[in-house]
Amino acid sequence: MKKLLFAFGLIAFLGAGVSAQGTTAPADAKVVNPNAPTMTFESEIVDYGTIDQGADGVREFKFTNNGKEPLLISNARGSCGCTVPTWPKEPIKPGESSVIKVKYDTKRLGAINKSVTITSNAATPTKVVRIKGKIIAPQTSPVKETAGAPIEN
Repeated sequence: MKKLLFAFGLIAFLGAGVSAQGTTAPADAKVVNPNAPTMTFESEIVDYGTIDQGADGVREFKFTNNGKEPLLISNARGSCGCTVPTWPKEPIKPGESSVIKVKYDTKRLGAINKSVTITSNAATPTKVVRIKGKIIAPQTSPVKETAGAPIEN
């Protein structure tokens, strides 16, 4: 009888605990700020196309703050050391646009498929943009041999 009473009490205790958890918000739930800044990019992918080795590797991601508060970018990190982003350090006011510049090391041959992770105070605090393309060896023209001076007979 004691075992049956203990089992019934355990089930009642666990049932009460499960129902209590369903009625409260999680402790780590964040309240969404309706005035939070937003980053709207013209394009989230920059395509270098096919470029020669050693070509200019700087490209820009243009974005606009469409929120109601200033946008602060705290960090931008490339997926490897060959991708170096530069971002605005000053706040971007609502309605204003700015750019994040990305420099890719074009000494490396082959396909480009890299990402840049941007951290900010936006409604979506982490945003990933991408660069892609292909780097080929520069075309070299063959050396044209010139004929010597004409020989007189």
